Amino acid sequence: MKTTNITYKWTVLALFSLIFTACKKDSVSSVMHETQTTVTVENVLDSKPLVESGTFQGSGTPPVIFPGQAVSIQFSAAKGQAISFATMYGWSNDLFFAPANPGIAVYDASGNAIEGDVSSQVKLWDNGTRVNQVPGANVNHPGVQESKVVTEVRGMDAQGNAYLPASSLVKATLKYNGNSLFTLTLQNISGGSSNETPLSPGVWSVSYVAGGQLLNPSPLYSAGMSAANGLTSLAETGNNVPLKDYLTSITGIFTPLSPVLLVVYHGVENPVYKLGMPDRGQGLKALAQKGNADTLAAYLKGKPGIKAVYVLKAPSTTVLLPVIGSQSGGKVSQEINVSEGDRVAIATMYGFSNDWFFASSENGIDANFKGDVSSLIKLFDNGTALNEFPGASISQFNLTGTPLKESLPIALVPNPNMFNTLPEVANMIKVTLK
Repeated sequence: MKTTNITYKWTVLALFSLIFTACKKDSVSSVMHETQTTVTVENVLDSKPLVESGTFQGSGTPPVIFPGQAVSIQFSAAKGQAISFATMYGWSNDLFFAPANPGIAVYDASGNAIEGDVSSQVKLWDNGTRVNQVPGANVNHPGVQESKVVTEVRGMDAQGNAYLPASSLVKATLKYNGNSLFTLTLQNISGGSSNETPLSPGVWSVSYVAGGQLLNPSPLYSAGMSAANGLTSLAETGNNVPLKDYLTSITGIFTPLSPVLLVVYHGVENPVYKLGMPDRGQGLKALAQKGNADTLAAYLKGKPGIKAVYVLKAPSTTVLLPVIGSQSGGKVSQEINVSEGDRVAIATMYGFSNDWFFASSENGIDANFKGDVSSLIKLFDNGTALNEFPGASISQFNLTGTPLKESLPIALVPNPNMFNTLPEVANMIKVTLK
């Protein structure tokens, strides 16, 4: 199972061209021409396909989930995303419970949250690495080795052992908590049945979705393929650590950057925003919420002190995609004419957010400086939309949602924030003057 190459290098180049509002370049000519400088903006984020992952376990010692006990998983999700999990059928050689890929959907086609009993989506799987004995407390571990692929157990395994439907052994219930936040509760209901068993500590994951496609629809296992990435340890011994470590390695940040607003100005304050003050109503909101820089660019054109305005979009994709495997991130460049005292301001949306944007801090960047100025770029919250988990929100515009209104002053995004820990800004966006 090679999960990282399933839809991850994929068709994002075509998909993302539809996500952000198309933007066009505009400029205001400067009357002073002393030197030429090229401004380059790059998305240097080493992106990951999973937006969230984690573990669960029982509360006792050992931390298994005995019949009658339950565990809960809390996660955020956007439309099109699904929650997947895996836990060992403890009294077996190498069986595990998991939903069919890509997991349990949490919204219906209309974008309404799904709640209630979703046990019918839980399945029983044979890891294919041990010969199955009669399931029960007397199973000898690890058992006789075999080399087969992951297959669903539908009433009977390859050795003729009988099993009740997975939904009769594990009850799964979804609850919507609001603001894109869900709770999945897994209860061991196998007690007293012919397939009574404890459940092992488990793992769970949620994949990013972009352009309607999941970046990794099968991170835990792939039916018809050999187990990999630590699944065997979970299925044979109930040890979830190897699979957890693998999931952690592919969980993190994935976001494009919107077309970049570039402003050259002289003798005035930063024309894009002012920290601690509300959005000025000049177009920054459209940039921060939707990635559309056109409105603010048009407003700034011809204003006192504004020498030039550009909106830079990546060729073919419009947005600047992150680093995807060996594929470099998106890059845009613009040659500008500058004179002494000129400043440069840039702004671009953190695409998978409600209203976060990267921008040059304080009074912009000295336009005559040469070199890497990424340290002068900060991540801001525009304060006009309620924040939800970046990349896992029903209300984020670039995930087909409608932002929920908020009225707060522009502020720096804390790191770590209430949702996750972000890389350093310089590891997400690189800006150079050359």
